[in-house]
Amino acid sequence: MATDSQHIIYLLGKYSSGQATSSEVDQLLTLLRTENHDETVVSFIEDQLGTFEPDNTEDIAFWKNRLKGGAQQITGVVADANDSVVVDIPGYARPVHRVHFLRKWGWAAASIILALGLGVYLLATKTNKTLPPANVVQAAEIAPGKNGAVLTLADGSRVVLDSLGNGVVATQNGAQVVLKGGALAYDASNTASGEVTYNTMSTPKGRQFQVTLPDGTKVWLNAASSLRYPTAFTGEARKVTVTGEAYFEVAHNRQKPFIVTIPPQPGGLGGAEVTVLGTHFNINAYENENAIHTTLLQGSVRVAKGRRQRAEGKEESVVLKPGQQTILSQTSQLSQPIPVQTAEVIAWKNGLFNFEGASLGEIMRQLERWYDIEVSYQKGIPDVEFEGKMTRDVPLGDLLTMLERSDIHFKVEGRKLIVLP
Repeated sequence: MATDSQHIIYLLGKYSSGQATSSEVDQLLTLLRTENHDETVVSFIEDQLGTFEPDNTEDIAFWKNRLKGGAQQITGVVADANDSVVVDIPGYARPVHRVHFLRKWGWAAASIILALGLGVYLLATKTNKTLPPANVVQAAEIAPGKNGAVLTLADGSRVVLDSLGNGVVATQNGAQVVLKGGALAYDASNTASGEVTYNTMSTPKGRQFQVTLPDGTKVWLNAASSLRYPTAFTGEARKVTVTGEAYFEVAHNRQKPFIVTIPPQPGGLGGAEVTVLGTHFNINAYENENAIHTTLLQGSVRVAKGRRQRAEGKEESVVLKPGQQTILSQTSQLSQPIPVQTAEVIAWKNGLFNFEGASLGEIMRQLERWYDIEVSYQKGIPDVEFEGKMTRDVPLGDLLTMLERSDIHFKVEGRKLIVLP
C-alpha cells in the first residue's frame, strides 16, 4: 500500500499536469492539512526543477527561489486554514464575474496554486524556453509592507522607529516612551504636571504599527495612517485624533470617556467623533475612500458627525452594538447601524487582505497603501467583484498572480502598477 508521501507525490503529479479530478484535489488538500509534508512537496518541486534546462542561469535561480519559497509555506499554514473559507483550482469551473481566492482550505490551496503554477511554467519552458515577463520579475521584487512608523515628538523632532532596537525612545514631559517587541508604549507614572504635550505616530505607505497609550489603550495603525494623542491624559476626557485606519482596544474608565476625532477631509467628506468608555472598534477614514466606516467589536460606542457639521445644524449620532457598523457618507449622511462580519473588517490587523465583495478599485487602493505603489488604469476600472482573503505577507508578484485569475492583467514599471483592459 502506498504511503501518504507517495500518494501526495502521485496527486501533485496529476495536479501539475492538469489531470487531477476534483476528488483528487480534495484528497491532496486534506492530506496536506493533516500532517506536515514539507519535505515531500519540496522534493517533488526539486524533481521538476531537475528536468529543466534553462538558457539563462539567472532565470532558473529566480524561479527556484519562488518555487521553494512557495512549497515551504504549504504545510505550515494548512493547520490554521479555516474550514469555512474554498479555493478555485486552475483548470476547473470559475465564476465569470466573481473571483474566489480562498474559501475552504485557505492558504494551503493558495500556496499550491503559486508553487505548482510556477512548476507548470517550468515544465512548459522545457520545449518553449520563454523568459519570465519583465513585469513579473519586477512585481516579485516589490516586498510587502512591514512594521514601522515615524514618531513626531512634542518639539517637532521625528524618530523613525523601523530600525530602532528595544529601549527608551524619548522622554516626554516626564513620561518614558519605550519601544519593545515592535510596539511602542508610554510609561506615564512620572509625568510632570503642567502643559499637556502631544505626540503623533504616522505610518507611511508600506508600514503598520502598534502603540499603547498612557492609559493602557492599545491602538493598531494600518498603512498610510496617523494618530495624534497626549503623552498623559488629563481633564474630563481622553481625546485622540486619527486619520486613515486604526483599530482600538480602549482601556475602561467610566469617569473619563475616550473620544476619537476624525477630522474633515479634502473633497467634502465631513469629520466624525466616536465616544466610548471601554471597547474594541475599528475606524476606516482614508481620504481616498468615499466614506468613514466605524465598526464595533465589543462594548458600545456613539458615533456623531464632526464638529463642523454640528455647527451647521447637522446634529446626528448613532449608537452601535457589537457586530454593527455605521457609515458617514460624502453627503454627510450617517447610516443606521448595519450588521457586518467584524473578522473581515479587521482582517488587516491580523495580517490579511479582505477582498470580500470588494471592487477592483477598492483592492487597488489597499495595494497602493501596503506595497507603496502607484496604480493607474489603461482603460478605466474593470467591473469585477472579488471574494475571499489573502495573506498580506507576500510579494506583490504573488498577489498579482492570484488576481490575474479573474482575467484582469497588469504591467509593472518600477513602483507603478498599470491595470490593463
